[in-house]
Amino acid sequence: MSWLDQISWNEGLVPVIAQELGTNDVLMFAFMNREALTLTVETGYAVYWSRSRGKLWFKGEESGHKQKVHELRLDCDADVILITVEQIGGIACHTGRHDCFFQKLENGKWKTDKPVIKNPEEIYKHE
Repeated sequence: MSWLDQISWNEGLVPVIAQELGTNDVLMFAFMNREALTLTVETGYAVYWSRSRGKLWFKGEESGHKQKVHELRLDCDADVILITVEQIGGIACHTGRHDCFFQKLENGKWKTDKPVIKNPEEIYKHE
Protein backbone atom coordinates (compact mmCIF):
# COMPACT_ATOMS: atom_id res chain seq x y z
CA MET A 1 0.00 0.00 0.00
CA SER A 2 1.38 3.41 -0.94
CA TRP A 3 1.55 6.36 1.42
CA LEU A 4 -1.29 7.99 -0.55
CA ASP A 5 -3.53 4.97 0.05
CA GLN A 6 -3.05 5.32 3.81
CA ILE A 7 -4.94 8.63 3.75
CA SER A 8 -8.68 8.58 4.43
CA TRP A 9 -9.91 10.57 1.42
CA ASN A 10 -13.36 12.16 1.67
CA GLU A 11 -14.86 12.44 -1.81
CA GLY A 12 -11.30 12.50 -3.15
CA LEU A 13 -10.13 15.32 -0.86
CA VAL A 14 -8.26 15.66 2.41
CA PRO A 15 -8.34 18.80 4.61
CA VAL A 16 -4.96 20.50 5.03
CA ILE A 17 -3.85 22.95 7.71
CA ALA A 18 -0.85 25.12 6.82
CA GLN A 19 1.24 26.14 9.83
CA GLU A 20 4.14 28.57 9.67
CA LEU A 21 7.60 27.26 10.43
CA GLY A 22 9.09 29.02 13.45
CA THR A 23 6.03 30.97 14.63
CA ASN A 24 3.63 27.99 14.56
CA ASP A 25 0.90 30.40 13.35
CA VAL A 26 -1.96 28.63 11.59
CA LEU A 27 -1.90 30.39 8.23
CA MET A 28 -4.76 28.78 6.35
CA PHE A 29 -6.97 25.80 5.72
CA ALA A 30 -7.53 24.22 2.33
CA PHE A 31 -8.00 20.88 0.59
CA MET A 32 -5.75 18.64 -1.48
CA ASN A 33 -6.59 15.83 -3.82
CA ARG A 34 -4.12 13.05 -4.68
CA GLU A 35 -2.57 15.04 -7.52
CA ALA A 36 -2.13 18.17 -5.38
CA LEU A 37 -0.53 16.19 -2.56
CA THR A 38 1.75 14.35 -4.96
CA LEU A 39 2.85 17.63 -6.59
CA THR A 40 3.40 19.17 -3.15
CA VAL A 41 5.74 16.33 -2.20
CA GLU A 42 7.50 16.34 -5.60
CA THR A 43 8.03 20.12 -5.84
CA GLY A 44 8.45 21.01 -2.16
CA TYR A 45 5.85 23.79 -2.53
CA ALA A 46 2.19 23.72 -1.48
CA VAL A 47 -0.32 22.81 -4.16
CA TYR A 48 -3.99 22.70 -3.18
CA TRP A 49 -7.27 21.77 -4.82
CA SER A 50 -9.54 24.76 -5.34
CA ARG A 51 -13.11 23.57 -4.85
CA SER A 52 -14.53 26.88 -6.09
CA ARG A 53 -12.48 26.83 -9.30
CA GLY A 54 -12.44 23.04 -9.70
CA LYS A 55 -8.72 22.92 -10.43
CA LEU A 56 -5.27 22.66 -8.92
CA TRP A 57 -4.17 25.79 -7.07
CA PHE A 58 -0.43 26.32 -6.95
CA LYS A 59 -0.23 28.54 -3.86
CA GLY A 60 1.40 31.82 -4.86
CA GLU A 61 1.03 31.29 -8.62
CA GLU A 62 -0.48 34.77 -9.01
CA SER A 63 0.68 36.56 -5.87
CA GLY A 64 4.19 35.15 -5.58
CA HIS A 65 3.39 34.21 -1.97
CA LYS A 66 4.41 30.57 -2.24
CA GLN A 67 4.60 28.12 0.63
CA LYS A 68 7.85 26.15 0.87
CA VAL A 69 6.98 22.89 2.59
CA HIS A 70 9.24 21.70 5.41
CA GLU A 71 7.17 18.85 6.85
CA LEU A 72 3.94 16.94 6.29
CA ARG A 73 2.09 15.16 9.09
CA LEU A 74 -0.98 12.94 9.03
CA ASP A 75 -3.34 12.93 12.02
CA CYS A 76 -4.33 9.85 14.05
CA ASP A 77 -7.46 9.17 11.97
CA ALA A 78 -5.52 9.65 8.72
CA ASP A 79 -8.05 12.24 7.56
CA VAL A 80 -6.29 15.61 8.09
CA ILE A 81 -2.84 16.74 6.98
CA LEU A 82 -0.75 19.36 8.75
CA ILE A 83 1.94 20.99 6.64
CA THR A 84 4.68 23.15 8.11
CA VAL A 85 5.62 25.85 5.62
CA GLU A 86 7.86 28.82 5.12
CA GLN A 87 5.47 31.53 3.91
CA ILE A 88 7.28 33.41 1.15
CA GLY A 89 6.56 37.15 1.36
CA GLY A 90 4.84 36.85 4.74
CA ILE A 91 1.32 36.88 3.28
CA ALA A 92 -0.82 33.73 3.16
CA CYS A 93 -4.30 35.23 2.78
CA HIS A 94 -5.83 36.57 -0.43
CA THR A 95 -6.98 39.57 1.62
CA GLY A 96 -3.34 40.67 1.95
CA ARG A 97 -3.03 39.57 5.58
CA HIS A 98 -0.42 37.31 7.17
CA ASP A 99 -2.97 34.54 7.74
CA CYS A 100 -6.60 33.76 7.00
CA PHE A 101 -7.74 33.80 10.64
CA PHE A 102 -8.06 37.55 11.16
CA GLN A 103 -11.60 37.63 12.53
CA LYS A 104 -12.16 37.10 16.25
CA LEU A 105 -15.53 36.66 17.97
CA GLU A 106 -16.02 39.35 20.60
CA ASN A 107 -19.32 40.07 22.32
CA GLY A 108 -21.29 38.17 19.67
CA LYS A 109 -19.68 39.95 16.71
CA TRP A 110 -16.76 39.15 14.40
CA LYS A 111 -14.01 41.72 14.81
CA THR A 112 -11.09 42.06 12.42
CA ASP A 113 -7.96 42.14 14.56
CA LYS A 114 -5.11 41.74 12.06
CA PRO A 115 -3.98 44.37 9.55
CA VAL A 116 -3.76 44.17 5.79
CA ILE A 117 -0.04 43.97 4.97
CA LYS A 118 -0.49 44.65 1.27
CA ASN A 119 -3.55 45.72 -0.70
CA PRO A 120 -4.86 42.69 -2.66
CA GLU A 121 -5.26 44.91 -5.73
CA GLU A 122 -1.48 45.34 -5.72
CA ILE A 123 -0.95 41.59 -5.31
CA TYR A 124 -3.30 40.16 -7.92
CA LYS A 125 -3.35 41.17 -11.53
CA HIS A 126 -6.97 41.79 -12.52
CA GLU A 127 -7.74 42.13 -16.19
